Amino acid sequence: MADIALEELRRRLGEDDLVVVDVRTRHEFSGDAGAGCDPRQGHIPGALNIPLERLLESSSAVQVRALLEVTEGAEIVAYCHSGSRSAFAVQVLRAAGYDARNYVGSWHEWSADESLPVE
Repeated sequence: MADIALEELRRRLGEDDLVVVDVRTRHEFSGDAGAGCDPRQGHIPGALNIPLERLLESSSAVQVRALLEVTEGAEIVAYCHSGSRSAFAVQVLRAAGYDARNYVGSWHEWSADESLPVE
């Protein structure tokens, strides 16, 4: 499945069958830390924070699925700061049986658009 672009994510944000997963650290997610190149800190509204390290600590698909607790058939969009960590996370999520896509623009792109909401 192809990556997701900003416009599709903007349009679909809040859909019941779309789960947005932020794989950055909890400090990046909360806005307490972040890259200086980002005009805003925080996260995409409604996103779950599951740092990549937690996904990688999971030794089985069952453990990965226990981290998410999403309904069957939901589509997952992963993002990070620049799309690299989330690309890796997507591979882990797909191996666990999820329909997962990477938001390549990630937080760097989202935070730069003042018209987009931030939590």
